[in-house]
Amino acid sequence: MAQAGEKEATAGASLSRTPLLPQLNFTEDISRGNDPVYVFGTKLRQRQFTQADFALNALNRPLPIGDFVSRFSGQWLAFDSFKTQRTIRSADLMKKSAESSAKAVNQKIVLDVVQAYQQVLYAERQVGVAQHEQETAAALLSSVNDRVKAGLAVESDRMSAEVNVAARKQEMIAAQGGLELAWAQLRLAMGAPDLQATKLAPIEPHQFPQGSLDEEIATAAKTRPDLNALGQAQSAQAAALSAAKSDFGPRISAYGNWETDRPTIAGSGGNSWVAGVQLGIDILPIGKRAQLAREAAAKQRIDAQVSAYQQQVRLQVSQAHIQQQTALLSLDTARAAMDQASESLRILRNRYGAGLATVTDLLRAEDAERQSQTNYWRAVYGNAVAYAQLLFATGTLTPDTAEDLQ
Repeated sequence: MAQAGEKEATAGASLSRTPLLPQLNFTEDISRGNDPVYVFGTKLRQRQFTQADFALNALNRPLPIGDFVSRFSGQWLAFDSFKTQRTIRSADLMKKSAESSAKAVNQKIVLDVVQAYQQVLYAERQVGVAQHEQETAAALLSSVNDRVKAGLAVESDRMSAEVNVAARKQEMIAAQGGLELAWAQLRLAMGAPDLQATKLAPIEPHQFPQGSLDEEIATAAKTRPDLNALGQAQSAQAAALSAAKSDFGPRISAYGNWETDRPTIAGSGGNSWVAGVQLGIDILPIGKRAQLAREAAAKQRIDAQVSAYQQQVRLQVSQAHIQQQTALLSLDTARAAMDQASESLRILRNRYGAGLATVTDLLRAEDAERQSQTNYWRAVYGNAVAYAQLLFATGTLTPDTAEDLQ
């Protein structure tokens, strides 16, 4: 859609230049009649008028006559108080605005693909975690069965272990469904409905560069293509307003006409030409005043849009900056929590094996360790998405900069 809009704006820029070019037309006209004025004028143009045509009866009741006319006519607008030049400038700016809008769409596509890709990676991690937890739950159930047979555990411990196995199976099913949904979102973001799901290479945690908020806001003000597009549309509307004012000025045009008139299509006849220069001034420009008021109102509207959008961009950059800082801190916290949960689970497994902890304590520790892994990998990929969103907010997200996320 953006590419079609860009082509439309390019065609509009070409169309705005056509008033500067001369207009040339050719017509072939065939007529026949006995209207006295028509017959009189036609015979004159055909150079067929004779003395007998002055007879009163011939003038009042002429015989029907045919006329075959071949005509070339042309017109050229020499001056229109610079309205055309200002219209051209407006159209050129709208073309640039469409190009900037297309760049903004490209950046949005890149962001959508990055987010969908990271979601697939996270879903793959979730499947891996769920598979590991399922294997761990099966091993725990086997261990509890052995302990029950040996009289070291009660039947309720085995029932708890069996419930744990069922819960891990449910999580595995949910994780696989989440992975399929993530691939569907990636296909949509890439515009590739036939893309086959494959195992993606995992992306390890990154320490992305960090800048100051003021620098990021300044970068967005210069590089955001959607903001540039709106600014160019604002300048285009200013030029359109100037063109509406110029429409009140005088217009000077030149015109010319050459034609040949013949009694038959292949016969001989006469030819004639007319040329002149015309000055036009609209002394009652009611419609032009309405057009000027419309363009002025449109200028006020887009001025307000630019002002509001500048504030919105500032807010978006601030949000993305804060989200990146938060994501980085969350990643450090999640890593420490995962290490602590893993160590706690190791200790409880040893204590359970020594008969110093219950299966409930062990299952609770496994839940905490599983949740810590989920939180960690969510933080890992959330950190990458937060950085991509910051690049998008500052208008610097491209396929090349997106490679830094890998």
